[in-house]
Parts: sequence; C-alpha cells; structure tokens
Amino acid sequence: MTGDGSNSNVSAPPSILVDHVSRWFGSVVSVADISFEVQPGITGLLGPNSAGKTTLLRMICGLAGVSEGTVRLLDQPVRNNPSIYKRVGVMSEHEAVYGFMNGRDFVKFEAKLRGVPDPKAATDEAISYVGLEHAADRPMGTYSRGMRQRMRLAATIVHKPEVLLLDEPLNGTDPRQRIQFQALLRELAAEGKTILISSHILEEIEQLADTVLLIVAGKLAASGDYRAIRAKLNEQPYHIKIISDKPRDLASLIVGMEAMDAVNVDSDGGLIVLTRDLLRLQRELPKLAQAGNIRLLRVEPLDDSLESVFGYLVG
Repeated sequence: MTGDGSNSNVSAPPSILVDHVSRWFGSVVSVADISFEVQPGITGLLGPNSAGKTTLLRMICGLAGVSEGTVRLLDQPVRNNPSIYKRVGVMSEHEAVYGFMNGRDFVKFEAKLRGVPDPKAATDEAISYVGLEHAADRPMGTYSRGMRQRMRLAATIVHKPEVLLLDEPLNGTDPRQRIQFQALLRELAAEGKTILISSHILEEIEQLADTVLLIVAGKLAASGDYRAIRAKLNEQPYHIKIISDKPRDLASLIVGMEAMDAVNVDSDGGLIVLTRDLLRLQRELPKLAQAGNIRLLRVEPLDDSLESVFGYLVG
C-alpha cells in the first residue's frame, strides 16, 4: 500500500495545519481556539467523550466548516476542495456498513466513489493488506467487530491516501483485535502515511503514538511527546475508594504510609485515599489489611475518566 507520503523532506509543510480554529453551534462552543501541526507518523488525538475530537476531525477533512481560524491539509484548504479528498482517508466512529453487503463489494464501492482507475485490483490489494481475503465474500453482518473494523480500514485505504483520519477505530474491539489493528496502523505509518487517530483511552494512544494532542472541553490541554505528557499526568494524585469491614482501623494504618496525601472516611463508611504513589498502595494494602485482621471488600479507582485526569491541565 505504498503511497505518495514521505517524511524525507524535513522542510516540507506539515501534513495537517490547524491554526487558531474555533467552532460553535449557536451559543455552544465545541472547539475553542485550537492550534497544532501534524507530521507523518501516528499522532494521537486524546480526550474524553464530548471533548470536541469528532468536530475537530470533521473540520480537518472538510466535512464541517470552521467558525474562526484556518485548516490546511497537505498545504491546501480543505473546505469545498474536491481535489484534496482523493489524498485523505476518513474512518468515522460510527459504523456505516450494510450487513447484507459482503466485504469485497463494500471496499470496491468505496474505490469507485474515489475514482480509482482499477477498482477490482485496488480492492483485492486493500483486503489482502488487512488480512481478510478469506472473509471477503461473506456478508459483513457475519463479521466480528474487529473484522468489520479491519474491512472498514481496507475501504479507507483503497485509494492509497496520504493522510488517514480515524475516529475511535478501536471501540468495541477485543485485545487480540486491537493488536491486529495497531499492527496495520504501524505498517502504514512506516510507509510515510500521516495518521491522526482519536481515542478516549490512554492505553490505546500510549501503545500507538509518540506524539499526542490532549483535547478537553474543546481546548488543547497539552501536546507533544507522549512520554513527557504521561509523566505530567502522573503528577496528578489518584483518588482510590476502599471498602473494608474496619474502615477506621485501616485508615490509621494507611495514614502512616509514604506518598499518601489524604485519607478520609465518606458517608457510606468507605475510605477515600489520595495518593501520588498508586503502585505502592497496591503493593502494601493487602499486607496492611492482613496485619490488622481487616477484610478488604472492594478497591476501586475514582479517577477512571479522562475528565478527572485531564481536568487540572485545563484548569
């Protein structure tokens, strides 16, 4: 699936340029004054649900206009510019497949829409690339979620685009399916493609992208190298709720541990622990409970949403 994308010319303009872009719907601001550049490789667009990721992707591919600012794709304007559409592949979050249509016809239909000179050959190549030749003539309604996502990816790359915009492509896939899909994206990135992939799951982006854009409440909270941003996120203390048969006894033991910022008993008798060393708490908590003859009933994180993890970056 070798395309025209290349990262050999470091002086070339960015594949995607978003310059002070805002988008509002009436009095509701969906995206607020966002600026960034995307180069070839895999860039993660990370943020909680309703953060503005889908709206941003729609503006980048030209499906939606901007209220303010400028979007350029491959150094061209995107809105009402049909010539650029042949150079970009878009995979939306919501499945747009007919269950009765087989995979081969689905991909070939996209090839024809894109004006590919030899739709049959391009379809065969794209399906082979995602490893679904054995299922190409089966109705897509019989596919697993992971197979449908891979066949949708085949339709997205059938015209060999230079830029791929993928909106939550791993939603609903199991671990094995995610591994397969991630391997395909790494191969495409190695060929020089520019891939912008949105997700609300930290681990997905960590495994795929070195460069990350964090979007929260329509704003760009942070951007850059994933490891640096992850280190910054790890500075944020974690809230953990612990249910036991002796909460006050357990609280007195936890208070003496290092890196515990606070321990409180809530209204239902559970402990709310604020810690900057989650691994230490996970390691020491069973030992403390055993030593105090305390029965642990439940341990659950309260910071399991991106809103809570990223909120301080915006605030």
